[in-house]
Amino acid sequence: MSIFGTRPEAIKMAPVVLQLRRAEGFESSVCVTAQHRQMLDQVMQIFAIEADYDLDLMKPGQDLFDITAGVLLNLRTVLRQAKPDLVLVHGDTTTCFAAGLAAFYQHIPVGHVEAGLRSGNLRAPFPEEANRSLVSRICNYHFAPTAGARDHLLAEGMPAEKIFVTGNTVVDALLMVRDKVAAAGSEHWRRLLGERLYQRITDSRRRFILITGHRRENFGQGFIDLCTAIKTLAQSHPDWDLVYPVHLNPNVQRPVNQLLGDTENIFLIEPQDYAPFVWLMDRCDLILTDSGGIQEEAPSLGKPVLVMRTVTERPEAVAAGTVVLVGTDAGAIIRQVETLLLDQACYRKMSVAHNPYGDGRAAQRIVEALSAGFCAEGTADKR
Repeated sequence: MSIFGTRPEAIKMAPVVLQLRRAEGFESSVCVTAQHRQMLDQVMQIFAIEADYDLDLMKPGQDLFDITAGVLLNLRTVLRQAKPDLVLVHGDTTTCFAAGLAAFYQHIPVGHVEAGLRSGNLRAPFPEEANRSLVSRICNYHFAPTAGARDHLLAEGMPAEKIFVTGNTVVDALLMVRDKVAAAGSEHWRRLLGERLYQRITDSRRRFILITGHRRENFGQGFIDLCTAIKTLAQSHPDWDLVYPVHLNPNVQRPVNQLLGDTENIFLIEPQDYAPFVWLMDRCDLILTDSGGIQEEAPSLGKPVLVMRTVTERPEAVAAGTVVLVGTDAGAIIRQVETLLLDQACYRKMSVAHNPYGDGRAAQRIVEALSAGFCAEGTADKR
């Protein structure tokens, strides 16, 4: 049983679910918590995946207590009914940790996809660093995306024979969707994004910055500083367009709409389905984000990424030179964006398409590990 609840989890678990469907010897089921409802459903439709169990937990104003308790209580019934031999969870969300804990309570082995990422600071990102660290302690099988992630797990005492370096499944998903995006014509994107935005994005005389932001640790002053930087860049460079699909969380919507809603070359748009977001990534000149997944995706498209965080659990792209940490200080963001978009040599150096996170075969490696019987011990213990 694969359990996930947010849009990023769905994107990264979709290749695993689809690979399990094709593999012999598996009966695969999907349970969604719907920690994110609308954005989760969009991804499920793109990859043609239907949930066998839907906890439908999303409620207005929910907090970490609500999500954690809801996942635990509802999965108690689902796991007792389905009796899976193995539960797969992903990444670092509250769904990931709570689902892993629920399976542990039921004596069901747990496999962790995207295991071993660490920032070294339990408060950054919050609560993700704690979620992924805690779930590792109750996990039976660790599917690490990189050698660095494997090394973190080894340093924490995880058995080497239970760790498998697979690459990151987000690259699998990106390559799958990129083919669909390439097949869609200009009329499709014009209709989807609107004539004015489409014309601005496809105008070769203009520069296009794509922005995302949603991290809890940036709520409040962090988002105010981010918006200050965005507005300053837009006013200083009227020939640039800044496109921001605004996360649905009110803590994001409020400051972004208040501070950026009246600037001619800033486009605040609805959160996009995964396919149009891949199209936007492919068309942009630069990405400004606090997202983890985008740090892994953008290098495959040759796009420089500025990360609005002070630490990252994904240092491989920083080492490769495709990602730079800029924090949320407005001045630092402005300086780094202007350096990249005004200095061609600096831009070319960062935009070399080198992705340290995989080759698009991570899901295949995960299923091969399962097929080879690495979960036999955990299944025998359960029975």
